[in-house]
Amino acid sequence: MYVSEGSQEMTGLDYDLGQAIGAKLGVRFEFQAQKFDGIVPALQAGKYDAAISAITDNKEREQVVDFVDYSVSGSGILVAKGNPQKIATLDDLCGHPVAVQTATNQQKLLEKHQDKCRELGKGAVDVQTFPKDSDAQLALRSGKVVADVLTKPAAGWTAKTADSGAAFELADDPAALGGYNASPNGIAVAKNLPQLTDAVQKALQSLIDDGSLAKIYDKYGVASIAVQQATKNSAVD
Repeated sequence: MYVSEGSQEMTGLDYDLGQAIGAKLGVRFEFQAQKFDGIVPALQAGKYDAAISAITDNKEREQVVDFVDYSVSGSGILVAKGNPQKIATLDDLCGHPVAVQTATNQQKLLEKHQDKCRELGKGAVDVQTFPKDSDAQLALRSGKVVADVLTKPAAGWTAKTADSGAAFELADDPAALGGYNASPNGIAVAKNLPQLTDAVQKALQSLIDDGSLAKIYDKYGVASIAVQQATKNSAVD
């Protein structure tokens, strides 16, 4: 995230964690924003050494990058304050326009749910993709979509902080408290830098052991998604 609209100063759980890992390694990380669907190709091309952006560690991505896993979470549903469409579950999205960030697990989640919509006799989800989640949020603000599906931690934080909590709320499905399809998220590292992967893993474990990781997650209200051990390439799909 950015500190404010129009600012280039970054903040957020991933940014704070990246800074903490850099400090443990005794190096200065230089962070650059990148559209989500371009992150892995940029790593493959050598533009970046590593990426941290709530990237789901899955087996397909493990073929081209390595992961150090730092959280386990799923997808959440962000709706307008007051939840005018009474969205409670994925099934409630059937027949409605819904925003997602391009090339994310959330896009795949909605596309896979189309079969369930048909089984229920409802219309398909009108999946609308955006290059950045901030664009998806704008679509939700303007009423162009009924919901924005994104990682649950990000959804919860956005609901809490956008317009001081007056803009959005989280549609909290009791059947998916950790989010839909909860899976590990990892720091992606270029395959040709195995020593960097090992160093990041050791730094993350150190942050776990000294309590620093818990403090970062507590700051953003998502202590429940923190890992207890730093692992590599722990995809569950």
